[in-house]
Amino acid sequence: MSEVSDEDFAEILAQTRHFVRTSVVPRETEILAEDRVPDDLREQAKTMGLFGYAIPQQWGGLGLDLRQDVELAMELGYTSLAVRSMFGTNNGIAGQVLVGFGTEEQKSRWLAPIATGDVVASFALTEPGAGSNPAGLLTKAVRDGSDWLITGQKRFITNAPTANLFIVFARTRPADAQGAGIAVFLVPADAAGVEVGAKDAKMGQEGAWTSDVSFTDVRVPDAALVGGSEDLGYRAALTSLARGRVHIAALAVGAAQRALDESVAYAAAATQGGTPIGNFQLVQAMLADQQTGVLAGRAMVRDAARMWVSEQDRRIAPSAAKLFCTEMAGKVADLAVQIHGGTGYMRGVPVERIYRDVRLLRLYEGTSEIQRLIIGSGLVKAAQQRG
Repeated sequence: MSEVSDEDFAEILAQTRHFVRTSVVPRETEILAEDRVPDDLREQAKTMGLFGYAIPQQWGGLGLDLRQDVELAMELGYTSLAVRSMFGTNNGIAGQVLVGFGTEEQKSRWLAPIATGDVVASFALTEPGAGSNPAGLLTKAVRDGSDWLITGQKRFITNAPTANLFIVFARTRPADAQGAGIAVFLVPADAAGVEVGAKDAKMGQEGAWTSDVSFTDVRVPDAALVGGSEDLGYRAALTSLARGRVHIAALAVGAAQRALDESVAYAAAATQGGTPIGNFQLVQAMLADQQTGVLAGRAMVRDAARMWVSEQDRRIAPSAAKLFCTEMAGKVADLAVQIHGGTGYMRGVPVERIYRDVRLLRLYEGTSEIQRLIIGSGLVKAAQQRG
């Protein structure tokens, strides 16, 4: 059972929808032009509890489960993805590592400030040579007395420029029969030896900041080892990423819904030779494909979230949902530009921004190719175990 009743959640969802539609949507051009989320929107999100909506209530969060999380994500996906990104790592891949695997002391120290947004937590997994598959990571953590020394390079780290805390994955030994040899550490951003690079210039998602982070002999105490275990890292990464995949799928549905709404409004009003283009059957066919994709994606996301919460499937369904929904959002955004014609290629038109924004969804938290491998190998393995 979720900590939040259906009635209370309906109110949270309505408030979030109102915030997105009335506060954020009118300022999308400003976010794009300035490559930042305005401070007043950040404060509004903090006041609403959005920095900790998926953190349990005992640690100061709203305590939404994944079924509720995806409903919120579909609303947040409707506008500039930078707004969701601002608090996405707190609720998602970074925060959930602490919720699921942290010691009581670690949770007490960090989860409350993460939930209020006073601490921005950042998930430092990806490296130049290790992306969708964490097994290849090279960042090292070496024991030094009762401390650890962490050295390595991380790349494309979301919220790194504003982070107060890095959830850092590092190898303590080569993989062996005991496990992957990957641990996860809590590293304050102001620790000596932590260096955050310049923010990346990306194709889209303006205002959602990422950058490289380097760790050079960064000393942390034994208490910084998440869960007090050297072998938790790989499992923590995979669990957190799998949950995050359902969330990203929902975000993709929200973005696709916006692209569809913009397309329908344009088709109904824009004319060609005096006739609304929406009266042309080939335009109607594109709208039909968009609508079908959005409906299928929404149903799939809800189903995957339900199976996650019931623990029926925490591996194949999240990957299938992310694969389908992010690819679907790409197709819907492409059709949206097509329906708008030349107008759809102009900066400042929502579908042009959406087209660029959603392209990233097929890459992060595991590429579409990795999702296919997880689904395919998972099905074969299950059949072999039964056989």
